[in-house]
Amino acid sequence: MSLDWIYWGISWLLLRWHELWDGIGVPATKVIGTNWSWILAIVFLVITVRILLFPLFVKQIRSQRAMQAIQPKVKELQAKHKGDKETLQRELMELYRKEKANPLMGCLPLLLQMPVFLGLLHVLRRITPDNNLTTLYGWTDAQFKSAADAQLLGAPISAKFGSTAGELAAWGASTTTVKIVSGLLILTMMVTTYLTSRQMILKTGWSEDPQQKMIQRLMLYGIPVTLLISGYLFPIGVIIYWVTTNLFSLGQQFWVLKKYPPPPATVKVGEKTKTAAPIATTVEAPKPGVKPANPKKRGARR
Repeated sequence: MSLDWIYWGISWLLLRWHELWDGIGVPATKVIGTNWSWILAIVFLVITVRILLFPLFVKQIRSQRAMQAIQPKVKELQAKHKGDKETLQRELMELYRKEKANPLMGCLPLLLQMPVFLGLLHVLRRITPDNNLTTLYGWTDAQFKSAADAQLLGAPISAKFGSTAGELAAWGASTTTVKIVSGLLILTMMVTTYLTSRQMILKTGWSEDPQQKMIQRLMLYGIPVTLLISGYLFPIGVIIYWVTTNLFSLGQQFWVLKKYPPPPATVKVGEKTKTAAPIATTVEAPKPGVKPANPKKRGARR
């Protein structure tokens, strides 16, 4: 199946935002070594996608709340149908339907964002000075040349940490500048990815299901580590997209979690669950052989 429709769609959105910023007077030339019209085009590509997916994000939170609320019932069914997987699966599906909980909803917004990410990755990787297919996916020669020359702090947005000296020479870019800018962006991408996952887990709590808990740990620790490797191959423009997505997610999750707070239950600290200690209302009996203290004589000197 051809993915050209994704590349055409991403190109169209990117070009429309670039035209908008050019039209309202954002400088096309470099300011602080940056072509802001192209940087803003990538940022607002993120905002467009996230606004379109916002209703799904709200449904994701509601579904997670429902999944938390029915955990006691899930455990009862697991104990009741321990040796009958078919019946257990049927009862669980009926419970999910009745309580309007969808265990797959948590992955849906992420899956829908992947084509956009892959499309932008493909589009930016082809914007190189030596590419002859300048008008592919609806670009004009002038737009292609403008994007190929676009930079962030002196580093081309299509360059990457792993670009060779020959590739950077075609852009007329400094190897040191590209390494520093892309390296800092990769670290920012890792940190914001970790913070996004951490924010969600701290608000919703660690799952009691071992498999779900393993997925939470993978998202919290595993994905940021893999970005250290994959970031080596990502163009700077793609990392800008990822960091912007994470920052948008942090703000979006803060608002949604405040509007739809998790049900009050036990207090979760890290992966451990703690309950408030009860206030003592009775006097503990003295142990054998221990003389009870006289409160009136406490601190008195004879």
